[in-house]
Amino acid sequence: MEQGKLAFTAVYLKASHGYIGFIEELPGVNSHGRTIDEARATLHKLAAVVFDEERRGSEEMLAGKDVVRESFFVAIPRS
Repeated sequence: MEQGKLAFTAVYLKASHGYIGFIEELPGVNSHGRTIDEARATLHKLAAVVFDEERRGSEEMLAGKDVVRESFFVAIPRS
């Protein structure tokens, strides 16, 4: 299977016990860590798990069906 790449915006907040991280474009994908590096590593792993689980669910739902797959692009405004 061909592997693609997507760019997302990770945000890290300093908290009393380390850092909290989240991805602006993926609701519900959040992490925390004692250091920003720990929060970053966890966030990257969680995002990969989310995409893997979604892909697996789609494959199961579409198994044996005639489907059309295509790439598309979404413009993301920057402030």
